[in-house]
Parts: sequence; structure tokens; C-alpha cells
Amino acid sequence: MRYSALTQRIAGDGAAAWQIHDRALALREQGADVLLLSIGDPDFDTPQPIVQAAIASLLAGDTHYPAVRGSQGLCDSVARRHRQRSGQAVSAEHVVVFPGAQCAVYSVAQCLLDPGDEVIVAEPMYVTYEGVFGACGAKVIPVPVRPQNGFRVDPADVASRITPNTRALLLNSPNNPSGASLSLLIWQQLASLCIRHDLWLISDEVYSDLLYEGEHISPASLPGMADRTATINSLSKSHAMSGWRVGWVIGPSTLCEHLVNLSMTMLFGIPEFVQNAAQLALDEDLPEVALMREEYRQRRDLVCASLNHCPGIRAVRPDGGMFVMVDVRQTGLSAQHFAERLLEGYGVSVLAGEAFGPSAAGHIRLGLVVDRPKLAEACRRIALCAADLLVARRA
Repeated sequence: MRYSALTQRIAGDGAAAWQIHDRALALREQGADVLLLSIGDPDFDTPQPIVQAAIASLLAGDTHYPAVRGSQGLCDSVARRHRQRSGQAVSAEHVVVFPGAQCAVYSVAQCLLDPGDEVIVAEPMYVTYEGVFGACGAKVIPVPVRPQNGFRVDPADVASRITPNTRALLLNSPNNPSGASLSLLIWQQLASLCIRHDLWLISDEVYSDLLYEGEHISPASLPGMADRTATINSLSKSHAMSGWRVGWVIGPSTLCEHLVNLSMTMLFGIPEFVQNAAQLALDEDLPEVALMREEYRQRRDLVCASLNHCPGIRAVRPDGGMFVMVDVRQTGLSAQHFAERLLEGYGVSVLAGEAFGPSAAGHIRLGLVVDRPKLAEACRRIALCAADLLVARRA
């Protein structure tokens, strides 16, 4: 039977990246001792007040069709939170709620890009971006970054890739997988490029609450950027709500109307009881959220301290996020082969950097998604794997 060309455009290296994770899950099912660091799913439970809000909403009968855009209360809360953190003047009419940031990015791409349009994306990039832009027929133009520069994008490299077909930039700060964040100066230079060349900016800010050094800049707050920026965010990482599927877009009102129309064709909103719980998450100053953020910071510091004195490997200290990139090039193996050897021989599951783009070649992505004792054990096994490889190379 015949399938559409779309099925090929949404496949590729990004989709294949998860094969090692699937292998790790299979080994676990067989009883193997595997430390699973290959997926960015928080190991914390969702704070109880949020869970109780959902239960109360269910018991109150909030199980009917929701508002497609998102409830007035939740959209107000999203707008208020964004105003407080960025200084950008937004209201509920600039917000559309989606089932997770992934769906939000997909929907924005569908509303902004036509087949043949080019979108510039700094890599290493999140593995689904390739499929997202492939789905609408747009062409990804990757911008390489340098590990020695902390994986931060250089605006001059972006400028050199702008063509008459360029329609948008997508930037993720703090970045997944590298954890690199962009300074105000870099954002100002990128904003200038967007204005000069009449480009959209898609700003993926899902890790903005997990920034440990520096200040998060939301580029839509810069002069001239509000009407050309779609800001993506969610509760998945900051509130340990990955399975709740709550994300949103903040953008100009016309874009939001288009997004609502698109949502009506495929989603029809997210459950009202989930929205009520999400509204509480945004409105309440929950101590659990601050504790989770501090724990992630301590886990990052543990990994960097544990690995940076080990032969053959080096951790690249991230500004934020829930991952650490580890340079394994001195071991003589590609990141993919190192990750495979690490899983099969040492029981640690990580993703190879090549899945995120050539800039991350020779690096593995390690998730800060287990407690510190388990993370210390994972670091011990990673160091042992590297040491064994170095011994084998000398033999």
C-alpha cells in the first residue's frame, strides 16, 4: 500500500535517535541494571497541590469540551507569568494553549511556513525539529556552533545563512541538549537580523525556569520583536508535569487566531481539569518547584565535578536545563558507538550527540533525571567505560 510523502519528511535521524533509549527499556524489562539517562523526563512527582486541583476539578464535573484557545483563567495566568518574567506587555488574547510545547512548535510551524521556506536553526537542536519542519515542507538550515564556545550561537553565523527564502529563525535557550543560554547582547544582534530581513522568530523557552547562571532573556520583549516572535513554553520541566501535556504559544493576536483555527481541526483544546491544575501551578508559589530547580543545579554540579578529572572525557558545564554534554572524543569512538558500548557493557543509557546535529559530534547527552546517588554511580560507570577504552587503545 502507498503512503504519503509526509511519512518520509517526518522520519530521519531525529526519529532514529531514540533507538538506544528503546534498547535500554528492553534491557530493563529483561532484568538488567540500567541507569536511564537518555530521556528528559523529570524523576520528580508533580507537586501535590497541582494533583489535588485536577482531582477537585474532575469531581466538580469539568470533563466536557474545553475552550479551544484555553480557558480564560489559564490564558490570563500564562500572560501574567510572562509579563512578570519578561516585561513584555501581553494579555490572554496573545496566548493559545496546546498539549505540550512539542505540539505548540508544530502548530506554529504550520501557521508560519510554506513548502520551500527556509528556517534557520542553531544546532545541536532538539531531535524533533527536523520532523516538525519537514511536516510543513520547510527546509532546515542548520547553524553550527562550537563546543569550545559553550555551544552558543554566533549571530554572524546566522547572518551568513540568510537568503531570500529565509522565513524564520528557531532558537532554544537554554538549549536542549547543550544547556547553553544566550546573553542579552546576542539576542539584540539576532533581533536586529530578524527586523532587517523581516523574519519570524520562534523562541523555544521550555527550560527558562531551569537557568542556573545568568538571566533568561525572552526575545519578544526586545524592541520591534513582539509582532514577529512566537514564544513557546510549558510546565513539563519546571513543574514535573511532562505527562500532563500543557504548553502554550505567546504571540501576536493574528497568529493566535490562526493557531486557534488549526487547533480546532486536530485538537479541540486540552481537558478542562488539566487546565485548572495548570492554572494553579502558575498562580501559586509552590516550594516544591524551587526545590526541584535547586536539585537539578546540584546534579549538574555533581556530574561536572565527577567527570572533569577523568581521563578521556570532559563535561561541558551547561548554563541551565536538565542535561550535560560530555566530550568523549579522546576515547577514539564516535558518540554513537560510545553510547552503545556504555549501555551494553556498563548499563548506562545516554543519547549520542550526533542525533542533535554535527556540532555535537563526539559528545553524549546525559540527563539529570535520577537522584544524586544514582547519578554518581552513572558517572563512575561512564568514567570506567572511558578508561577501559583508553587502555584498549594503548594495548
